[in-house]
This record gives sequence, C-alpha cells and structure tokens, in this order.
Amino acid sequence: MSDAEFDLVVIGGGPGGYVAAIRATQLGMRTAVVEREHLGGICLNWGCVPTKALLRTSELYRQIAEAEVFGLRVEGLGFDLGRIVERSRAVAEKLANGVAFLMKKNKIAVFDATGRLEGPDRVGLTGTDGAILPPIAAEHIVIATGARARSLPGLEPDGIRIWTYKEAMVPANLPRSLLVIGSGAIGIEFASFYRALGVDVTVVEVLDRILPAEDEEISKLARKAFMSKHASDDEFSSCYRETYSAAEEGLEDKIADHKTRRAVVSVMMNEYRYTPRTNLDYLEQILSEAQNARDKAIEQVVSGAETDMMVADFKKGRALVDLLQSTRNK
Repeated sequence: MSDAEFDLVVIGGGPGGYVAAIRATQLGMRTAVVEREHLGGICLNWGCVPTKALLRTSELYRQIAEAEVFGLRVEGLGFDLGRIVERSRAVAEKLANGVAFLMKKNKIAVFDATGRLEGPDRVGLTGTDGAILPPIAAEHIVIATGARARSLPGLEPDGIRIWTYKEAMVPANLPRSLLVIGSGAIGIEFASFYRALGVDVTVVEVLDRILPAEDEEISKLARKAFMSKHASDDEFSSCYRETYSAAEEGLEDKIADHKTRRAVVSVMMNEYRYTPRTNLDYLEQILSEAQNARDKAIEQVVSGAETDMMVADFKKGRALVDLLQSTRNK
C-alpha cells in the first residue's frame, strides 16, 4: 500500500502538538496528528485540567467548613470521594472530546498509533493493538511527544503504595498519610487537595524552598499559607530534608519496605539520600517529568536517521535543534 501523504505530520496530540496542527491547517497545509493514547495529552487528561477540578472541589469543601465565619451554619458536612473523582474525569473527558472536534473541524487526520521516524519524510505507525500500520509521508514532521513521570531507583511506582500523578488523581480510598516527593506545581497541588480532605501530608523538596521554579517571594507566601492552615512551624520544617552523603553509608540496604502499611521511607536521589522521618500510608512521586524522548518507544523516532536530519542524542535526553527548533540541516 502506498504511503498517505501530508504536508505536515505531528507526532503527539498534546497541547503543543494539536495546536501546531491546527495552525498548520490554517496556513493551508495538509496535516495529520499521530497520538498513541489521548488527544489533549497529559495536560488535558491527567494534568492541568483534572487537577484544577479536584482543587476546586477541595476549595469549596474548605470554604463550607469555615461557613460559621460568615454567620452560616452547616451540619453534617462530608464528601463522596468517588463523585469527586468522577467529576474530575468528566471535565477532562469533555475537553479531550473538544480537541477531537477541533481536529474534525479543521480537517486534520488523526492516527491512533505510536509514530516513529523511518526517514526524513516518512513516519511509521504501530497501532494501539500492536499491529504495524501503513506508514505516512510528510514534507515536514513535528515531534511533540511530551513527558512522563520519573521514578526513583528502588522506589518504582507500584500503583498501590507508591503512586504517580495518575494514581493520585483517581484514588479509590483516601490514605491516612501521604508523602509527596517534589514541591513543584504538581506536587503542591496534590498536597493541597489531599490535605484539605483531611490527609496527613508531608512534602519533601530537594532544594531549600518549596515551589523552587517560582519567584522566591511566591515560595515564601506559599510556605506561610500552608503553615497557617495546616501545620505548626515544627511540623512544616519536617517537610525539608535531612541530607547524607551516599559515600558515608550504603544505600541498597537503607531503602525501607514501601509495601508495609506504615513505612519509614528512604529516598535515593543523585548523590544524596533524603530521609523523611515519618510514618506513611502512601508515597507519591511528583518529580520533574522526564521527556518522553527517553522512552525506548520514542527513541526509535530518530533511530538510524542518518539522512539530512541532525542526529539526536536520546541517551542524554537531548535533540540538536536550530533557533527555529528544527533538526533539519539547511
């Protein structure tokens, strides 16, 4: 079967990919999107959008709990965790369906498959069932494969006691306690949501302040807000790390059994061991996301592309590009 031909093929249907595809069609290009899971990517399906739905619910719950401040009396306040999760997923599904509508409206072909480069102008496809599909051809190709959650050595997520953001977003039951590794935006969002519903939350951050990617002023304001609402100064201070040199003690036999109900967790990261001294029911890893280019399936995107494409070093998670983010030599 001959290749289907397009002016542009976008590998990845997240916010970067589908927006690029829409703009390309507006400029008159015949465009296709290759997406292996959900249109809208992590942001719409498992990130920014559904977490905001969860946070809105927890915000309302907290406000109603403080209704007496406004002279209101609320009796029997409670929550249904299943319905909270259901609403969050419904919001995400609605917006993801909206992306599918935009693809149809702009006459963009969508392939439910994993894409890989088989040359400078050819994309191979593997269907969601593992079947090899006919390849497609394009003069231009955009790689927008997004990111995934990282894991720590020895503390790989099991979906039961050690979570990624996906498990944290659809809990069947609330844990009594939760350790969140990483205090970036995602980590703090989950910490805020679970704490508002009564979970004992500890946040561990490798740097010297929470929300380290934000301005220092924002970090200080956030710390003050969390202390006033959820913890004493001593309790909040326990969120920070104790640091040990890996050379001083062996690490392998120091990792706690994370499968026990209440565990003392030792976390390995880089050259240090960070040991929160607390009892935990669940451990959630909210580390900075790793580029999907590191995924073996995505490494194949440029494997052996010894053409006029600049060779990408995916072992180090980098691709060489010019100022226009292009890998094609001029």
